[in-house]
Amino acid sequence: MARLIRIALALAVLFGVALCAIWPGPGEHQGPGEIAAPRLPDAVLVARAREQAEARRGPGAVPSAAEKQVLFGDLHVHTTFSTDAFFRSLPFVAGEGLHPPADACDFARICSQLDFWSINDHAEAITPERWAETRESIRQCNAVAGSEGTPDLVAFLGWEWTQVGRTPEEHYGHKNVVLREVDENAVPARPISASGGPVGAIMRMGFPFRLRAGIPLLDWSERDRYYDFWRFLDEIRETPECPEGVDVRELPENCAESAESPDVLYDKLAQWGFDSMVIPHGNTWGFYTPPGSSWDKQLLGPMHDPERQTLIEVYSGHGNSEEYRDFRAIDQGANGEPVCPDPQPGYEPCCWRAGEIIRERCGDDVSEEECDERAGEARLDYARMGQLGHLAVPGATAEDWKGCGQCLDCFNPAFNYRPGGAAQYALAISNFDDPAKPRRFEFGFIASSDNHSARPGTGYKEYARREMTEATGARDEAWHERMTASEPPSPEARIVDPAELDPTRTTSRVNVLRIAETERQASFFMTGGLVAVHAAGRGRDGIWDALGRREVYGTSGDRILLWFDLVNAPEGELPMGSSTALAWSPRFRVRAVGAFEQLPGCPEFARDALPPDRLERLCRGECYNPGEKRRRISRVEVVRIRPQVRPGEPVGDLVDDPWQTFPCPAGAAGCVVEFEDPEFTPSAREAVYYVRAIQEPTPAVNAANLRCTLDENGNCVDVEPCYGDYRTAFDDDCLAMNEERAWSSPIRVRPR
Repeated sequence: MARLIRIALALAVLFGVALCAIWPGPGEHQGPGEIAAPRLPDAVLVARAREQAEARRGPGAVPSAAEKQVLFGDLHVHTTFSTDAFFRSLPFVAGEGLHPPADACDFARICSQLDFWSINDHAEAITPERWAETRESIRQCNAVAGSEGTPDLVAFLGWEWTQVGRTPEEHYGHKNVVLREVDENAVPARPISASGGPVGAIMRMGFPFRLRAGIPLLDWSERDRYYDFWRFLDEIRETPECPEGVDVRELPENCAESAESPDVLYDKLAQWGFDSMVIPHGNTWGFYTPPGSSWDKQLLGPMHDPERQTLIEVYSGHGNSEEYRDFRAIDQGANGEPVCPDPQPGYEPCCWRAGEIIRERCGDDVSEEECDERAGEARLDYARMGQLGHLAVPGATAEDWKGCGQCLDCFNPAFNYRPGGAAQYALAISNFDDPAKPRRFEFGFIASSDNHSARPGTGYKEYARREMTEATGARDEAWHERMTASEPPSPEARIVDPAELDPTRTTSRVNVLRIAETERQASFFMTGGLVAVHAAGRGRDGIWDALGRREVYGTSGDRILLWFDLVNAPEGELPMGSSTALAWSPRFRVRAVGAFEQLPGCPEFARDALPPDRLERLCRGECYNPGEKRRRISRVEVVRIRPQVRPGEPVGDLVDDPWQTFPCPAGAAGCVVEFEDPEFTPSAREAVYYVRAIQEPTPAVNAANLRCTLDENGNCVDVEPCYGDYRTAFDDDCLAMNEERAWSSPIRVRPR
């Protein structure tokens, strides 16, 4: 089969050379699209406010003018102005075509019916022309919204700074930049990327001629979509890089600006002087995060900007990044060399599994000593190759890897979990460069979607796995063979020499599509989360101010209502996100109300807003369509974290999760809980508290991840992956029962 494919590609290239002599097929620039949806009816907005008042105070309650509203949004949205989003729209991965910025506006207004959203395409792909188009599209989205005081939707401008380091020391991870304003004279002239690293190198390297000519010929009826993608890549490569060390306002307008590390990013944003937020995300995602990476280095000096980096995304369509665990994927030996740790109950390092896969391939003619040596070599190869370690075992399948690398007891965990990047770890650590005043992260919690098909707020219903999540893959067996260039199984390790592997080299024997473990990763893509704000009004300023004071929370997608207050502070009641000092035990109150159960289809105003074909293409037949019944909150969990007070204090001892759990009564409209911490005053140390409101189980896409069969020790002994490609039916949503939840922002209390 592989030989026939090579022959077909060779013939296709020859034909392509002849064809290009007549017609080069350069492709066309794809713009931002046209916004079609009108402003929502005022009655819809009035009903939302009334429903919240009733949920908080009882039936018939009327919202007062001074009462804060809970508004739901999505601050992590990609369109096909991002390279990876454009790629997954292509025919050979059964993509549904382009979804430009205009689609995101219409989806947010009509399909998911959000209150706000931001565009966050990867800056590495945003050329000067695309940045101008993005700005104008966001302004048009806001223009449709109506009055600045009571808009139906607020659209924020932003981008993603997509940094990836090859080692833990070089790695800082991904951060979304969100801007307060959208006017031309109040936003940066260009986004700031991290294009100097491997992500930028991959985006700029393009595709070799044999693929440019061969792929369209193998899918001739869809050739224009590939040519448009080639043109998209060429536009990135043709944009010159900005000179370094020049003030942002003095740089040429039409260049690509980059920052290699967070301190440079913060400095450039400061030079612009505009209000902005920097929101980190994905710090536990092992498909790009080197093993051993942690938050510690980002507490050093200018690597953290406490004025801009005040929020963290704890949940998205890539899973949960909240929970800390003591396991590690790879250890460091005394000589600095990587070491593969032994398995522990409930966690098997993938380097260890690599050795077991090789061990299982030893035949009867291989001695036990030689088999042990091969297994040990495979473990070491994996450990040396870090996040690319899976390439050390040729021909290994998703089933062979079982549940290695995963946090099997976490809620909807991110793939190949890196606990040093968890939100709980970030809140627990301290920097003691100034012993008299330890430096700490003071994050508020949000969630968002990280959707790549211009669909903000996808979690309103659990359906359309391929469209509403990032699951993708070859549309059929032939394209699977072409895309993966898979190696045959071997009884020995090393698909490549670890010392020579470079994912940015186009000559590498490793297919780029295999680097991110796309087959296993597809089982971890969720429909995405939401950010909720307690805002004094529906307008841009009210939302921004709520984000700034951390009076925000995240949900796993359902529109759960949540209030979390410190009730005995000297200043009076303080909401989530607050910080204070007490000379007595803190006392808290929580109120949580479940999300509305959803009716099928779309409400009448949504069906009237868009033509049937556009409504179907964007919403896939389903909109946010609340009924009258709410789902039950089953329990409230309290997490307490007491940050380090001395260097090296073990983080695992500082995170009490859950510290307290309160069951909620059946049949109640909501759940109200009060609690206090009698240990606070005797301990004489700072404490951070946040709550999780957990909803009754309901089906959700990919909630079972790899669908592990567990043994009595919680180890994954067998898996049934939910593939993103043809091997799992495209209409199979891989549903499993899930406890949707909301995470409050923490309240920080210092001893007085």
